[in-house]
Amino acid sequence: MKLTHRQIEVFRTVMQTGQVTRAAERLHTSQPTVSRELARLEQVTGLHLFDRVRGRLQPTARALALLEEVELSYVGLQRIAATAVGLRSWAQGRLQVACLPALAHALLPDGLKRLAAQVPDAAVGLTPLDSPQLEAALSEQRFDLGLSERLEAPPACTLEHLLVADEVAVLPAGHRLAGRARLSAGDFEGEAFISLAPGDPYRQQVDDWFAKAGVSRVLRLETASAVSVCALVEQGLGVGVVNPLTALAMRGPRLLVRPLAVSIPFRVSLMRPAWRAEHPLRAPLETALRQTARMLQQGPP
Repeated sequence: MKLTHRQIEVFRTVMQTGQVTRAAERLHTSQPTVSRELARLEQVTGLHLFDRVRGRLQPTARALALLEEVELSYVGLQRIAATAVGLRSWAQGRLQVACLPALAHALLPDGLKRLAAQVPDAAVGLTPLDSPQLEAALSEQRFDLGLSERLEAPPACTLEHLLVADEVAVLPAGHRLAGRARLSAGDFEGEAFISLAPGDPYRQQVDDWFAKAGVSRVLRLETASAVSVCALVEQGLGVGVVNPLTALAMRGPRLLVRPLAVSIPFRVSLMRPAWRAEHPLRAPLETALRQTARMLQQGPP
């Protein structure tokens, strides 16, 4: 004899109602049928699930433990049913997008705003991931679309270059360099400089630029994200060089942005999983992101 869905359904209903009679009414069956299914469940599982106390069923500790597992299964079924209903209106049929954290802060918000204007009921799940976890997730076909700084597609993906823009300097309000239209390496001599993490490729390019120019900076602070660099600069703790998207998003009265005299290109690419079925929202979002990219490239840094 094997465990059946009917036995689990009867067990759950009895546990919920507390009475065989009420369980039978809810299940539209007879009281003897409910009692028979409970007896079969105990036989199949080898568990003593109920004590008969003055004609009523009293759940044992094992019955309560089994109910916890049963409820997890029913929650899963309910989620599947809700998802199926939501897919009809895209309420739960979310376009799953993975991106670098900096792009979730600076590029995607405008793209998603444009998408919402075109498809008001569009649902998108946005997951920031660092590299190489981002590329690995796309290779595993876990997302519908990815945005990365890579120049080549990871395995099982295709790649389209979306945006190229130069890194920029960020300065606190009132800084001595604020009056300059463009900053050269020499302008940073002796400045407190907030760097990205040592392994960051843009940090390495920036350090190489200053090294070739023979410029010495005061390097006391470093952080893993461009957003954090900008936040530290806002507090007057130094100056920095970050990607133009983050700088544009955070620019304000306390954070000034200036172009550099050298070109350090910041690139963004769209990555598509090759084997995952194309989501109907992917193409509209890509169009919106291209519009955002053109706007960013045309405007001042």
